[in-house]
Amino acid sequence: MAEADPPASPPSAEVLDAFSATGRPEPLSGGRHGTRRVSDIVLEPADISKQQLTWQAALHERLRTHDGFRVPEAVRAHDGRLLVNGWYAMTYLQGRHEPGRWLDIIDVGARFHEAVAGEPAPGFLAERTDPWSIGDRVAWGELAATDVPETKHLERLLALVDPISAPSQLIHGDLTGNVLFDDQRPAILDLSPYVRPATFASAIVVADALVWEGADKTLARAFDADDRFPQYFLRALIYRIVTDRLFRLDEPLRPNDADPYAMPVDIAERLAGR
Repeated sequence: MAEADPPASPPSAEVLDAFSATGRPEPLSGGRHGTRRVSDIVLEPADISKQQLTWQAALHERLRTHDGFRVPEAVRAHDGRLLVNGWYAMTYLQGRHEPGRWLDIIDVGARFHEAVAGEPAPGFLAERTDPWSIGDRVAWGELAATDVPETKHLERLLALVDPISAPSQLIHGDLTGNVLFDDQRPAILDLSPYVRPATFASAIVVADALVWEGADKTLARAFDADDRFPQYFLRALIYRIVTDRLFRLDEPLRPNDADPYAMPVDIAERLAGR
């Protein structure tokens, strides 16, 4: 998946003291955007709004005792703040990302989505203008192809899209690299909230697996029983392709022989029966 901002400088002594983080901040393996671990605390440069951070902390508190997965807890500063000089803190959760366990990741996601099915849509979603949000809106017809820069495969995928009438709910739109496994309950990290049908989140995992993690076309066959899945898969690819393009505006479109989306787009076309 495309990266956003370059890694930030380590957190200052003021930030460490505010969160009672004692020790040397170490880059977290697999962490994003300059994430650092200090003992049992993870410090992250804030790439989400304060409103989203507050909402996320409350949601995680409600999910803290769920028996099907773990989520990190927000760590507040001495004075109760969640955000200090551009950093926020979460509890560190043991576990590892295990490529190839895509169906297990989808299963964990299903547990999460069942747990949050009744959550109201957070108000900040409509205000977001980051590349991920734009990609999501294009995927669901809320923005047109003409609203984004030229994007390889986009017109081809959009021509295959049919309406979906399934109900929407809160989902995690970036599960693939954010489910950790060990001998405890799986851990779910870095919530990327959207309000869409839950199957969309599963389709994103399939798309990510095919594009970035070496999966083959047999993965999509796990969803043969769901005749709506091809439409979710089309939207997942649109979401990722547009987002990827927005992060690569200073680069040319990828040539065919170096295009990780080419094979998944072919699969999506066949699944759509066109």
